Amino acid sequence: MTTEIEQRSARFNVLEIVKQFPETAQTLLVDQYLTSTEAASARVFRVYKGTPPHYHVGCDEYLFVLSGRGTFWMEDASTQAEFGPGQLLYFKKGTVHALPDILEEPVVFLSVDTPRREPTDIVFVNSEDGTPATFMARNASA
Repeated sequence: MTTEIEQRSARFNVLEIVKQFPETAQTLLVDQYLTSTEAASARVFRVYKGTPPHYHVGCDEYLFVLSGRGTFWMEDASTQAEFGPGQLLYFKKGTVHALPDILEEPVVFLSVDTPRREPTDIVFVNSEDGTPATFMARNASA
C-alpha cells in the first residue's frame, strides 16, 4: 500500500528529479511519486526498456511526455503510433497498452493517475513478461 503523501500544496522541480534517475536500470522503469492521495497520484518516471502489453486495474492514467521518443499503443497493436515531447497519452483503467520501441532516450513521462495508482497495480497480458517487482523501481535518491 502506498503511503499517503500528506500535503495541501507543493512545488516540484520535475527536471531536477529526472536528473537523479540512473542511466540504466534492471527494471523496465524507475519512478518517483510526487503526490499520493486516495483520489490521485502524480509521478515522474523514466522508461529504460520497451514495455510489453499490460494494464492497470485500479486507475485511469494520463501520461505527459517530457522527453524522448518511442512507439505506444492502447487497446490493441493496430493503434501503435510514435510519441514525443509535449504529447499527452490517456487511457482508462483496464485498457491494455504497451511501449514496444524506444527511439530516442531518455523517455520520461509525467503521470497523473486517478484514483491513486498503487505500485503493484500492473497486470501483464502474458504473465511471463514480468511482475510488479520487475516492472518498476522506486527512485531512492529523489
